[in-house]
Amino acid sequence: MTAIILMHCPDMPGIVAKVTEFIHSNRGNIVALEQHVDRNTGRFFMRLKWELGNFMIPKEKISDYFQTLIATPYKMEFDLYFSEQKPRMAIFVSKMSHCLYDILSRWESGDWQAEIPLIVSNHTEMQPIAERFGIPFHYLPITRDSKAQQEARQMELLHHSAVDLVVLARYMQILSSNFLQHYPNRVINIHHSFLPAFAGAKPYHAAWERGVKIIGATCHYVTAELDAGPIIEQDVIRVSHKDSLDTLIRKGKDLEKIVLSRGVFLHIQRKLLTYGNRTVVFG
Repeated sequence: MTAIILMHCPDMPGIVAKVTEFIHSNRGNIVALEQHVDRNTGRFFMRLKWELGNFMIPKEKISDYFQTLIATPYKMEFDLYFSEQKPRMAIFVSKMSHCLYDILSRWESGDWQAEIPLIVSNHTEMQPIAERFGIPFHYLPITRDSKAQQEARQMELLHHSAVDLVVLARYMQILSSNFLQHYPNRVINIHHSFLPAFAGAKPYHAAWERGVKIIGATCHYVTAELDAGPIIEQDVIRVSHKDSLDTLIRKGKDLEKIVLSRGVFLHIQRKLLTYGNRTVVFG
């Protein structure tokens, strides 16, 4: 079994030495360490992974010891994770299946060490897919009048299933600030990178009409400001006048599902740190 600490604090001399000494002096074996200093903010970031086989501090006490001995003196914020604890991920989806299929195929193949206890949708089209993969499906239709009530039901389901992460796999509803306050940096979304130039219901149509040469996708954490949360992953592909509207949409969907899956995978591997509206992505 291994443990991972993700941490950040004001940059100062001796932080790496202090943290590694904490692990070494308690008979832990460090297997991965990455660090980054943001010179603009004077902030130090680090991800450290170590083996717990001979570690002297009981697992349930590690956080308390680390807080007292290191985090408090260095004004450090940290999160501690254990390899035996698989992230529990809920998927929200509407009518488009490409991102949902990609996530479920990666999960079913065993590539992702995560659990998917439920799928939530405001439409019924994706229910057969959920049933095919043996995952409980919850249909919660949303109207202007029912939005608050249905969102409360969503949060009840997430709490009951002990969900750690919500993935919006082309879920075409805006989550309220109340919802997001319960899951800070734990809701991941995907959108085409045409925003804001090609906002609206049919961005690929607008982009095709403008004759764009590059299309892209952005995976990010969701905040109360629409499509403005910390960016996790992005990618682009080139297109040309030879691409029809159909091929543009197909290429865009391919890119969306790949970029979303990359972002989710980074999160469940505990390789992301957020600070302000930026992310540090460890390799």
